[in-house]
Amino acid sequence: MPRLPRPVAFVAVAATFVWFLAASSAPSPLYVVYQQEFAFSAFTLTAIFAVYVLALIAALLTVGKLSDHLGRRPVLLGAIALEIVSLLLFLGADGVGWLLAARVVQGVATGTATAALPATVVDLAERPQRAGLVNGIAPLAGLGAGALACGVLVEYAPEPTRLVWLLLVAGLVVAALALTALPDTIERTPGVWASLRPRAVVPARLRGGFAAIVPILAASWALGGLYLSLGPSVVAGLFGVRSHLVGGLVVTALCGTGALAAFALRGRTPARVVAPAGALLAAGTLVTLAGTVAGLLLVATAGTLVAGLGFGAAAYASFGTLSALAAPHERGELFAATYTLAYLAFSVPAMIAGVAATAVGLRPTALAYGGVVAVLGIVAVVRGRRVAEPVGARPVATTSCPN
Repeated sequence: MPRLPRPVAFVAVAATFVWFLAASSAPSPLYVVYQQEFAFSAFTLTAIFAVYVLALIAALLTVGKLSDHLGRRPVLLGAIALEIVSLLLFLGADGVGWLLAARVVQGVATGTATAALPATVVDLAERPQRAGLVNGIAPLAGLGAGALACGVLVEYAPEPTRLVWLLLVAGLVVAALALTALPDTIERTPGVWASLRPRAVVPARLRGGFAAIVPILAASWALGGLYLSLGPSVVAGLFGVRSHLVGGLVVTALCGTGALAAFALRGRTPARVVAPAGALLAAGTLVTLAGTVAGLLLVATAGTLVAGLGFGAAAYASFGTLSALAAPHERGELFAATYTLAYLAFSVPAMIAGVAATAVGLRPTALAYGGVVAVLGIVAVVRGRRVAEPVGARPVATTSCPN
């Protein structure tokens, strides 16, 4: 069948990236609803969150490099099919078991897509800087838009626990139709079965550049894990705000602000953004903690917006650096390793927080978690001041095999 022109394909893949991450954050405003409906604890809530991330990491470790061998198109279409299955499980959910199953399938789907989508963006981009910008903005825009839209639907629309999943399925069907015409961007290579061995390896020549972004990656994703797992519950439990729209806005305040910040930084050298990103993350988190201690929602919101600026700057610094590092057949593996680290930072602290929230309460848990994020941000500032251009950086070819 005819293939999409590369510029059109680039837009289609970027939009699919946003939609995938929107689907992954859509459950966040619904957690409180499901918690009331199915009567489960904060620990169970974070368990539902955690199984998603564990399944996602398992997918990254096994099929993360698959698109480097099979090609991007079949892997992305398979990921979309799995994601639709997960959304249909959400649609029929009538208990915790359904939610756990839905999140496991969604984790596998998102992990598969998360390695292949940014690699495809780099393949199709006319310039490496454009690929770095999209790979930095798309996850944040998707997370923020998914949480906000779901919050609006839960608060104002009929059948919110069903309508959101139907809309997401419809968007994925459109994405699948578009990606069916995706041009070939790499030659298929042997070693498919060997690539499925679980591993998270950064090629030796890229490790200097990868190490440069580890502290800021850990700080920003740990903060994101707090907001997406417990954020709406903190707003409801500590500030007494019961609106599901506000629950969605909590995530959007961080991720939406981050997407705008990443876009505003598009002309900057990514390596030079690491230290400022760490400073904004630390400062914003500390202000948010002050608002939480004082019970002042406006102060906590202001802190979240500042932290969101750091969140977006961190995404731009991280993915802007990575987009210039790898050759075509290294991209799937590199992004799989990167997202494995990111989602470990995203999930492990959040799981510990879920246990702690059940044992000692939301307030001390949120304060301790925020304190750890602030320390990580400070470490990123110190490390970022020593970062010049990442070791191993090289221009990225913008063309590969013919269609």
